[in-house]
Amino acid sequence: MLRDIYEQPVILTLPESAYEAIDASHEDVRTIIARDKSAYGINTGFGLLAKTRISDDQLELLQRNLIVSHSVGTGEALPAGVVRLIMVMKIASLAQGVSGVRREVVDSLLGLINNQITPNIPAKGSVGASGDLAPLSHMTLAMMGEGDVFVAGKKVPAANALAQHGLEPITLAAKEGLALINGTQVSTALALRGYFLARDLLETATIVGSMSIDAAKGSDSPFDARIHEVRGHHGQIEIAKAHRQLIKGSAIRASHDGEQDDRVQDPYCLRCQPQVMGACLDIINQAGKTLLIESNAVTDNPLIFNNEDGPVAISGGNFHAEPVAFAADILALAIAEIGSMSERRVALLIDATLSGAYRHSWLITLG
Repeated sequence: MLRDIYEQPVILTLPESAYEAIDASHEDVRTIIARDKSAYGINTGFGLLAKTRISDDQLELLQRNLIVSHSVGTGEALPAGVVRLIMVMKIASLAQGVSGVRREVVDSLLGLINNQITPNIPAKGSVGASGDLAPLSHMTLAMMGEGDVFVAGKKVPAANALAQHGLEPITLAAKEGLALINGTQVSTALALRGYFLARDLLETATIVGSMSIDAAKGSDSPFDARIHEVRGHHGQIEIAKAHRQLIKGSAIRASHDGEQDDRVQDPYCLRCQPQVMGACLDIINQAGKTLLIESNAVTDNPLIFNNEDGPVAISGGNFHAEPVAFAADILALAIAEIGSMSERRVALLIDATLSGAYRHSWLITLG
């Protein structure tokens, strides 16, 4: 589902049960305001101004100023697929009914997604540790009918795009600006893109690795299922299985049966592919599990819950992107190791003293 959203436009709807949860949470925010007590981000300032009380008639302006002051990203615009992921994950977070926003906020995001209106979100600006404040502010700016968006690949003013599609700019109510920009959706979307590409890279490397076994007259023995079962790592078992399937019935390798070969065993870059690429598969899958959890997570702050004596805004730190950062680092490790193994295979195939390429005219075309 997440990859489908990344790769192509989608049409999304929310079930009525989600709207019921959203409405109930917004009503809780109204109750908190009516109590005339300070609640962070709802009727107070932010950061160092957390103790500064904001009057009720200034709450909408507070939220608007929050967005405008944080719309300071720079660099190239994020790709449409990444922005689509960001908006969908933000909807998934808000729809769980603990963020205190109105249903109009979620409908505004759905309107952008379903009409293929892509907010212009600069790639640089988030620090991750406090949530993706700057990039998510640019997303929110488009919902407000300000800033720029992309429609059919062309940059246009957000106000014009909304009007063209019959959408109304949103005026943010109490808590809503904070709910929209607190969160890890940008970091997660970028990490998901890395995850998708890492999976594709590993699949390609496995296919090319099997072709290299053919080209170098490698042995089948290192991929015997028994070797990998006694070690037990899932990724290693799966990569060995893939190699067995890919080299099975190879006419190239069969053509060399019976030739004299004094090699006792193959070089690591052929023989250890299940062990190395399998380890890469395992940690890529580990990163994927983390990112799937984060994709469905509520990551803004404060969050609205109900205690016995009524609703309460609880401040925490779900906006911190550390789990996503570790997942991204893990993906980088896997990608680097896939490249390292690939470099060793290339070195093998172009070194005649290792590959015996000088004896086989069919390898000359590889040069």
